Amino acid sequence: MSTQTTSTPPRSTPPANTLATRFAPSPNGHLHPGHAFSALTAWDWANANHARFLLRIEDTDRTRSRLEFEQSQLEDLAWLGLEWETPVRRQSEHMADYQKGLDRLTQLGVIYPCFCTRKDITEAAIAPHGADGVIYPGTCRHLSQDVRATRIAEGTAHALRMDVTRALAIAERLKGNRLTFTEDGSGPQGETGRLPVDPTPMGDAVITRKDGVIAYHLAVVMDDAAQGITHIIRGQDLFFATPLHRVLQVLLDLPEPAYHHHRLITDDTGERMAKRRDSKTLRDLRAEGATPDDIRRLVGLG
Repeated sequence: MSTQTTSTPPRSTPPANTLATRFAPSPNGHLHPGHAFSALTAWDWANANHARFLLRIEDTDRTRSRLEFEQSQLEDLAWLGLEWETPVRRQSEHMADYQKGLDRLTQLGVIYPCFCTRKDITEAAIAPHGADGVIYPGTCRHLSQDVRATRIAEGTAHALRMDVTRALAIAERLKGNRLTFTEDGSGPQGETGRLPVDPTPMGDAVITRKDGVIAYHLAVVMDDAAQGITHIIRGQDLFFATPLHRVLQVLLDLPEPAYHHHRLITDDTGERMAKRRDSKTLRDLRAEGATPDDIRRLVGLG
């Protein structure tokens, strides 16, 4: 555990071939009860299964990530009673690793530049809608190499996207069969078991943002492999990203983990607790005198 925030001793590191899970917050705000539920669910699973519990700080977004939030998050997690191995992995320290993954995807021919703005995508008449809103309609997917080169030479800002249809075809050719993933929790519609992989409902995902920063989807699969994560425990809001992550794992020759997507914690109005909704934070609740057991009861783990 970070010595900057707590005196609780770190957990000893067991052999690398054991089960492992993780909690991976982004340091762009204080933790709220939804984060606590996810962290405690992973922690409880790790203890019940004699597994490793790791922490990862997902701080690739340097414009929003702040040290004060990281410190606050570590303090809240220690207050809840969680312990983790050191050193803590920080994404910002591994950009060169992610670049190697991007290079591999580029060699496979599944990456292309996208010059569209968010407004372009939102206003596209043919843009379909999915679980997370408007799905990228593939506007730049079929631009010629000459057009792409010209626009890049002109300095037009662009992200890098992955052609998920092509990527899935290559991944299944590499595996020699249809791709599936293991869900031992539950998807939003109760999905569980060995499930088929279809990343197309997510659209052509951004792999590198316009500011050059590696996006979540590539970083998270490479991080999980690097940390030896065998079981990924996270909220149902990320269920639909799992097929995309499974394709990336195959293309990058990474191990296949099992997934457990848990329910989301909602407020009194039925809305998901989140920073953008100004949900009451663990820091607020602590200041009001709440105990770790109170938080467990609040999120249904008491």
